[in-house]
Amino acid sequence: MFCLRQVMARGAARQPQPRALVPAARCFRMNHASQFEDVNQSYLRKEKAKAEEERERTKGYEVPKWKSFYDDEHTQEHQSRPYHLRKPLRVKAEGKNILLNPLFNKGTAFSVGERDRLGLRGLLPSKTVTFQDQIDRVMDQINREDTDVRKYQVLRDLHDRNETLYHRVILDNVEQLAPIIYTPTVGEACLEFGHDYRRARGMYFSSEDHGHMAAMCYNWPGGDIHVIVVTDGSRILGLGDLGANGMAIPVGKLALYCAAGGLAPHRVLPVMFDMGTDNESLWKDRHYLGMHHRRMRGRSYFEFLDEFMYAARSRWPNVMIQFEDFSSDKAMTILNRYRKNHLCFNDDIQGTGAVAVAGIYSAIRQKGVEPKQIVNERIVIAGAGSAGLGVANALAEAMVHEGVSPEEARSKFWVVDMDGVLAVGGKKNPTEHQIRFSRDDNTGGMSLSEVIQAVKPTILLGLTGCGGLFTENIVREMAVNNDRPIIFPLSNPTRNAECTAEEVYNLTEGRGIFASGSPFDPFEFNGSMTFPSQCNNMFIFPGIGLGATVANCKVISDLMIHAASIALANSLTDDEVAEGRVFPDVKRIRDISHSVAIAVIMQAHNEGLIQNERISSIIANRTRADLEQYIARKMYDPIYVPLVDQIYNRDMT
Repeated sequence: MFCLRQVMARGAARQPQPRALVPAARCFRMNHASQFEDVNQSYLRKEKAKAEEERERTKGYEVPKWKSFYDDEHTQEHQSRPYHLRKPLRVKAEGKNILLNPLFNKGTAFSVGERDRLGLRGLLPSKTVTFQDQIDRVMDQINREDTDVRKYQVLRDLHDRNETLYHRVILDNVEQLAPIIYTPTVGEACLEFGHDYRRARGMYFSSEDHGHMAAMCYNWPGGDIHVIVVTDGSRILGLGDLGANGMAIPVGKLALYCAAGGLAPHRVLPVMFDMGTDNESLWKDRHYLGMHHRRMRGRSYFEFLDEFMYAARSRWPNVMIQFEDFSSDKAMTILNRYRKNHLCFNDDIQGTGAVAVAGIYSAIRQKGVEPKQIVNERIVIAGAGSAGLGVANALAEAMVHEGVSPEEARSKFWVVDMDGVLAVGGKKNPTEHQIRFSRDDNTGGMSLSEVIQAVKPTILLGLTGCGGLFTENIVREMAVNNDRPIIFPLSNPTRNAECTAEEVYNLTEGRGIFASGSPFDPFEFNGSMTFPSQCNNMFIFPGIGLGATVANCKVISDLMIHAASIALANSLTDDEVAEGRVFPDVKRIRDISHSVAIAVIMQAHNEGLIQNERISSIIANRTRADLEQYIARKMYDPIYVPLVDQIYNRDMT
């Protein structure tokens, strides 16, 4: 039996310990929150059960998951509208023939639907890749190559497989790849053209085709050619007579027309006008693919050229023909023979002249004076060939445009060849333009260094193809006579440049204003990076071609060329001017070509040379912004579009 004391002790032990007092308001909140959480959990459990029941009921009828291979974040930067909203293109080819046609081939980017409807299923690897994946893979291939020639070959092979991808790769990487597909690397490609020939591209007209050229033009499948670039291979860059091996020049030029100028690749045509070669080493080369005889000259040559011009215009009435790399003894004659009756253009003469004028305007602005002060400049030009005289003509016309007489303008020039400054009566058979710039004073016959000492020029231009011609003494003399000497070595390729960018900056203590025909890499000068400007014709000719063909101009006038120069000179941004650039960043080449095209069209309208009534109406009745928008829509953008076999267009009724 327990005693009373033990029972009371046990009862006290079982009693709860006292708790701290909790305010009444807090107790209410705690109880309310707990109740709300219970209700919320109950509601979520019921909704989850309903969702499970709905999924079970609709199992097998779910909205399919999908992803467009073309609308990802990477490819959006390439396109004005998503892939699935682009207008399909009907094509005649199907199956393997699609893959063999570089205009239509997309390679591994063909979608599953396209593979089915075009008969491609099983002909390609199973994985469908994005456009950006293809671009990245091509750039990886290019960057793995050690030499520029090998990079050129990678791009050439891509051009033969997939033109859309080729032009997109160039456009997205134009600063890196323009020197590969054109100057200076294309010169090396020309030297190996016959030995490295892979695939037919363009057309060849030879001395065996007399009387057949008009019919031959119908062998080309495209009926809507806008631009032809033709060469006879007689003066390829600074390499001389390469004959039919010069075909790589029109091909490279037209690649820039498409990528930089926005012309569609099916509307351009490279042409080799093969009238023989005087390069005896090519006669002995069993891999040379051109005519093995001396060059045709004189009357017979022009009879063949007349036939070609007539044949091309008969087949493609609105085509613009660009003459490229014709030798100096006939380049100007050819241009003058056709320019008044044909839509034609010589890039070596007019293009080089136009880009040089733009560069000089920009350089004068760098000196802190207005471009119209070009009339006060004294200009020495080394090189009396077609390029040198073309630049002299363009600069003289720019001076005339600013208000001086032609005679006064020509008095500002000293043109030098291997015999010295051009002088009246100094050459046995001078050309018309050499006579025009011949001096009748005591400077006639002076050497380059002598004339620089005598006349103290403000501008020195090189178009000789003689690498290193501008010696240390010559550059220093220019620096002594000018606070800001303008020195442009414009010869191609790079090894033929008359001097380098670093030489000009070092010998002039950074005061020289420099631009070159071939690219020079950036370098450090006085603790900061210097970006040498390239006086590259690609700033001019794509825009001229775009404007002249879209507007269907009758001819290309000198004032249209001058308008292109002004547009290029005005295209530099404030940041580019602050960096000391003479030409804009090549990465903006599409915008520059668009601006040049607008300027060309406006000038053509002022001269009554436009035959496109739609453009004439826009200029007359609407704003400049409307014209700019219209031209922008006409520019080819290298992106993929849906393809469908033409059989899907048949009438099923």
